[in-house]
This record gives sequence, structure tokens and C-alpha cells, in this order.
Amino acid sequence: MCGIVGVISKTPVNQLIYDALLLLQHRGQDAAGIVTAGPDALGRKFFMHKARGMVKDVFRTRNMRALPGTVGLGQVRYPTAGNAFNEEEAQPFYVNAPFGLVLVHNGNLTNAHALKSDLFDIDRRHINTESDSEVLLNVLAHELERVGVKGPLTPAAVFTAVRAVHKRIKGSYAVICLIAGHGLLAFRDPFGIRPLCYGVADMPEGPEVMVASESVALEGTGHRFVGDVQPGEALFIDLNGKVHAEQCADNPVLNPCMFEYVYLARPDSVMDGVSVYQARLNMGETLAQRVISTMPPSDIDVVIPIPESSRPSAMQLAQKLGKPYREGFVKNRYVGRTFIMPGQGVRKKSVRQKLNAIGLEFKGRNVLLVDDSIVRGTTSKEIVQMAREAGANKVYLASAAPPVRYPNVYGIDMPTKEELVAHNRTVEEIRQIIGADALIYQDVDAMKNVVAKLNPKIKSFEASCFDGVYITGDVSAEDFAAIETQRLTQKQKGEDDASGSRLALQHSPE
Repeated sequence: MCGIVGVISKTPVNQLIYDALLLLQHRGQDAAGIVTAGPDALGRKFFMHKARGMVKDVFRTRNMRALPGTVGLGQVRYPTAGNAFNEEEAQPFYVNAPFGLVLVHNGNLTNAHALKSDLFDIDRRHINTESDSEVLLNVLAHELERVGVKGPLTPAAVFTAVRAVHKRIKGSYAVICLIAGHGLLAFRDPFGIRPLCYGVADMPEGPEVMVASESVALEGTGHRFVGDVQPGEALFIDLNGKVHAEQCADNPVLNPCMFEYVYLARPDSVMDGVSVYQARLNMGETLAQRVISTMPPSDIDVVIPIPESSRPSAMQLAQKLGKPYREGFVKNRYVGRTFIMPGQGVRKKSVRQKLNAIGLEFKGRNVLLVDDSIVRGTTSKEIVQMAREAGANKVYLASAAPPVRYPNVYGIDMPTKEELVAHNRTVEEIRQIIGADALIYQDVDAMKNVVAKLNPKIKSFEASCFDGVYITGDVSAEDFAAIETQRLTQKQKGEDDASGSRLALQHSPE
């Protein structure tokens, strides 16, 4: 899961892309990158800066000055495939032929390994990292090269290349690609798993077009929301800001990722016609019904959210139960999201640094804590213990999402069964592990129904981590085994790197 943005303008875009990435920072905190084109009229020279870290730390004044040009891309990275500790895998990715292409990608290709072999053996292209985004870039480059030899690179030719890409790659992908001297290409997988939208700002110099992962990036930078890029659809924005659009998939079907509405997206975004905030309110209503059917509401004194994503659901639940809603935890906003942090050790240690309980709201009370989801259970266990230490009489826990029982292969960092507290466990067994006095989960069908009601065009969702259904139809047991092996290798490397760093500090001169 990453945040991506692309801009075509008549004025410098470096600050604009930086501002958009700040608005998308919640989508990835591992690395950030910006590439711009210009300053020559045809935009054939690329300027790039990318590094590990958050946006505010990666880009200094000197870096921004070195990014001239009126078109560009940006990305905030949250690693799901490849080596999370390798700075070379930060995006954007660049390839010089044909034309010169730079690409940012949000999602995860499920057939990246097979494609990598084909690229080397058949297409004669070399992949230098473990990133599936570099694979995607080279597949696109190969298809653009095939249509480019037949004449000028028109929008029709670009769309022909995208059709071929759809036929070759599997999985989830929202892509923005800058083609040197021609314009900006954006497209989305035929299932619409990962989000992508675009907007326009009417500038004195001419129209300015922005494509981004979430509508909040458009609104926060003064762009008028035009619409979502549809599943399988491609947009080509030329250097004059004219938008060309065409459906490039044979059988597109909208299946947006349910976890976007549960946790990943900002509440002030609208995705595929659905307000994320309203979706979370609706989840709170159905969760209240589950609570009522599980335990007497009279046993609950107060409803307390676990910041931040659970607040709308907790507010609605409290209202339905007729119970007070209170803020019982103060969040340290300068600590990264624990869900994104690699390694259980780092994640567990960060919980107490990230949250602090307000004893007044807990002492002597039966509290119902509301979380957006429970993935590994590590954070939940710590928070339940914090509530007890703050003086709570009873600690109940409700999850606005159903149990996360299955691996995810479409771009969310929970791919192995062993990391999921709900995998092959009953709710009672999970409750005992977490240490709560009661544990209430959202119902899968109820969750889907209340979100779908907000946009009748959505008939189904990508909800594999909840229901075990992999909509692309190409995921096998061998794929899960390969992902698990890769994850274990990455984890070991990370622990070795951390151990090496500690050893270096121990032996460093004072």
C-alpha cells in the first residue's frame, strides 16, 4: 500500500507534489520520492530525488531546488514486496527506453516472478531489484516500444500498450507513468482494487491536472475532483493538460479494497463514490448491533476509541448504545503507525510510546474499547493491558472489521498466516490471547452491505483478508509459500541489520 501522485502543469510542480505527498503520508512512511521533467519545453530531462524516511525528512530545500519542471510524479512507500530495507527500491523507477519512462505504482503483482523471467528470456530486459514495480515498468516499456515503432506515440497507441499490459500482469495496481516529451499516463487494474482518481485546477497559464491515490490530495492542493479512474481504464494527459480516456480491459469489474475503508484511507477521502468517513460510521452502526446481541449494554459504562481510524465507528456505536463516548488515549503523533512498522519487536515496543491512557476515563469503569481492526493482536494486547493498569474494572474490545483470518496478496503488509492472530482460532481463543473480558467482531456480510449501500454500482469488494476470496483467480498455495519465504528472509535481514547497528554503536569511539 503506497500513495502516488502525478501532475501536468504549466508552472513548477515540485512544491505541489511535495504538498500532495504530505496529504498522502498516511499511505506510507518507509520512503518517499519525487521526479520532475524539464525545464526544457518538451520535458525530456528527468530530475529525481528519493530516499528512506518520511516526506518532511527526505526533501530539504536543496533537494527541492534540484527538482525543476512543470510535470512530475511522487510516491510515499509502504513496502509489501521486495526488500523493505533496500533504499534502491524506493520509487519512482526509471527506464530510458523507449522515450524515457518514470513510474510510480500502488499495489502488488501476483505474477511478478513469472514476468521477471519472461522479461529476461523473451523481452530482453533486465530487472535490477526485487520490486514488482520495476517489473511492471519494464512490461509497460516493452509494450510501449512495440507500438512506438509503428509511428508517433498517440493516445490511441498508448492505450493499445495498456491493453497489452492488462493481459500480461495480474494482481492489484494503480499506476502513474511519465513519458518523456509526451505526457502522463495513469491506469488501474481491471478489478479496481487499489484506488486512483484525478482532478483539475483552472490556472491562468492553462489547466493543471493531478492524478492521485485519494481525493484528499486533490482537494488539499486546490484541484476540483473530476472522478475516479475506472477499473481497467487508462488516462493519457498530454503536455497541454488535455485528458484522453479509454477503457483498456476486456471485462472490468469494480472490486475496491475493503481494507481501504476500514483502515488505510483518510476519513476525509471519497473513494469510488463512497465517503470513507460515512463508511466507518456505518460500520459502527452494525457493530453496535453485534455488541447488543453479544452482551448487555448495561454492562458498559463508556465507549473509548483506539486512535485514529476507529473514531467514527466508535462514535456511532456509542450513540446507538446510548453510552458516553470518551477519548481515553492520547496519541503521540510523532511515532509511526505500528501497522506499518516491520518486525514484531519494534511494533510491540512502539505501542507505549505511541499511546498513553487518561486514567480518569478508565478508573473503576467497564470500558468498551473500539478498534478499526485486529491484525496481529500485538497492539490490542498491549492496549487492553494499558486500560487495566489505568484502573479499568472490565475491558471489552470491539473491532469495526471482521477477524483478519487470511493472507493478503494485493498490497497490504499481512501476507503470512502466522502473523494473523485470528487465523485458525476461535473468537474465544483470540480473546484469551488479547486478554479482554469480551471480544466482539464485525460481521463480514454486514460490513460489505453497509459500505455497498453508499454506492449501488459496487456489487462486490476485494475482502480476501476477511473472507479468503482472491478475486483475481490466480493465487495458489505455492504463491503463499513463496511470499512467506520472502518475508522470513526479509525479517532475518532486518534483524541482522539491526544487530549490526547495535554492535557498531557498542564499539564506536566516544
